[in-house]
Amino acid sequence: MKAVIFCAGKSTRTYPLTVTRPKPLLPILNRPIIELQLEALCPFIDEFVLVVGYREEMIRQHLGEDWKGRKINYVLQEEQRGTGHAVLICEHVVDGPFIAMNGDDLFDPEDLKNLSQQKRPSALVKEVPDPKVYGIYETDMDNKVKRLVEKPKIVFSNIANIGAYLFTPEIFPILHNTPLSERGEIEITSAIQIMAEKMGFWVLPAKGYWLPIGYSWDLLKANAFLLDYMTETKVLGKIMPGAWVEGKVFIDEGTLVRPGSIIEGPAYIGKNCTIGPNCWIRPYTTIGNDCRVGQASEIKNSILFNHAFAPHQNYVGDSILGEGVNLGCGTVTANVRHDGLSPRSVVNGVLIDTNLKKLGAIIGDGVHTGILTAIYPGRKMWPYTFTRPGEIVERDVIGEE
Repeated sequence: MKAVIFCAGKSTRTYPLTVTRPKPLLPILNRPIIELQLEALCPFIDEFVLVVGYREEMIRQHLGEDWKGRKINYVLQEEQRGTGHAVLICEHVVDGPFIAMNGDDLFDPEDLKNLSQQKRPSALVKEVPDPKVYGIYETDMDNKVKRLVEKPKIVFSNIANIGAYLFTPEIFPILHNTPLSERGEIEITSAIQIMAEKMGFWVLPAKGYWLPIGYSWDLLKANAFLLDYMTETKVLGKIMPGAWVEGKVFIDEGTLVRPGSIIEGPAYIGKNCTIGPNCWIRPYTTIGNDCRVGQASEIKNSILFNHAFAPHQNYVGDSILGEGVNLGCGTVTANVRHDGLSPRSVVNGVLIDTNLKKLGAIIGDGVHTGILTAIYPGRKMWPYTFTRPGEIVERDVIGEE
């Protein structure tokens, strides 16, 4: 069986992190999303078909031509015309039943396995508290689809479409004749509705996790969730006398934890990092490879991409630091609003309520901050921007795309 994975989109909702990389290469638990997906699919998939577009050369370079003995076939979607179009352009490389799925969400491996074993066209679904922001299904008692409506104005169900499907080649003639949506795209949901009416389509309730990455801060949720899956402490690096490690903690090869450092799990620290002296790594933190967390710095519920530095008296809370970020001495990320409301963040020019209790800063690759920089909750800094000493970041710092 083959798996078609949608990896072509630009994903402006996860800016500034995706200004410099495609969304499937965003790291969770120090591994790109696409790697976690391939790992989950590997036991029952013979070949991967990756639909690529935005910065596709980065995905090709990272993954190469095969994954653990399974061939990777790249299909270029030069013009992003919807998820249905992404499936359609794979017609020439698919010759039997196949999995099709979003390249920016994480699904429980057991649910994907169960989906692959279905004997009829099906989709994974999940009950959600706010159906209005999803495509939702109406089904009969046998889980056969009656209708599928994208972002309905009138809610008739809480059974959400979550972006993982089992199709047969019968989908291709349907996609060829699916009317374009209002956005001028071939929508996979429209094709499913036609298939449901003509030959039948079914849903499969997901029993395990589904971790959608819609906004940049969703990485923090997914990271925390997967950290909870860690079962034991494993130390491949070196912990010097006077350092303290408690809870479930993974420390990779080449990493040095200096005296006075406290690491509270669950936490993950990559290769060749320097931690301490006298710093505090708090729960639900993932630190990438070749990072530095130094004297009197505190990191909490955050993700540091590779080569990120918080070297001197920094507070990084509920934040994401992109690759090569360097925080000047005394730089702090505020993560709680004084009025008690959830942090807001501007996405594509619209102020979004994150519905989180705490959110710090989202900082793109290569950012340098001046000493004593203070960053308001939910603010973002574009790649390779900077702050001056003592600067207060009240609004997003926008750079070039």
